[in-house]
Amino acid sequence: MSSKITGTNILASIVTHKLKEVAARKNEISITQLEAMPLFTKQALSLKANLQKQHTTGIIAEFKRMSPSKGIINDKASVKEVTAAYHKFGAAGISVLTDSEFFGGSLDDLSIAIQNEIPVLRKEFIIDEFQIIEAKAYGASVILLIASCLTPANTQLLAAKAKALGLEVLLELHDETELEHICDEVDLVGINNRSLKSFEVNIEHSLQLRNKLPKEKLSIAESGIYSVETYHLLKKEGFDGFLMGEYFMKEENPAQAFELFTSTLKTN
Repeated sequence: MSSKITGTNILASIVTHKLKEVAARKNEISITQLEAMPLFTKQALSLKANLQKQHTTGIIAEFKRMSPSKGIINDKASVKEVTAAYHKFGAAGISVLTDSEFFGGSLDDLSIAIQNEIPVLRKEFIIDEFQIIEAKAYGASVILLIASCLTPANTQLLAAKAKALGLEVLLELHDETELEHICDEVDLVGINNRSLKSFEVNIEHSLQLRNKLPKEKLSIAESGIYSVETYHLLKKEGFDGFLMGEYFMKEENPAQAFELFTSTLKTN
């Protein structure tokens, strides 16, 4: 695993490394081989539909071992046990980090998580169609596109590729300047409270930006949700979903932490 890194633009370091990583990956396996994998033809599950159900928690629960800003968060937890608990105790979907260098994740983690009958998001820094084909081959139902990594034109091209493969698309925004990345092919729009340049968290960010999103797009609050009170505040403000990972993963037993959080929601 890579160690904790510092600096004013972590995202630039990640994208630079990702370009090399994807190029190397293309030499390891071909698109033809990916398309021949058993899960490639499996129908994806709908995260959008799950979030629109009544009485859902709306939580997209994340499995994350580490981050560039925090270093190791939890390198002992079992993907199988944690994701099974996420499914059992009411998550609307599961998010799995597949970046190895900066987040300690892998496609193997994704392969384990998709054994649960629940939509799984491949959380990755996607810069190439190859990664979307890879996501489908490994059983993901949703892919993440990060506006800060892409131009609006590239966002639309990648989102269109995902839709052609039957995948849903979560577009992540950080500020008003990225609103132009929203296109018809995007299903869900996430607002990240954590700056990908400094990795600082500001929950007010979601509240201010959400009102500027198209009404027909489901909205997801990402990062910085560390209490039941914050969850309820964001829900009251109209968010349809809540991407949460660190809150659970920082505990010795993330599965138990998720069960406790969701049971508390039912009593509040």
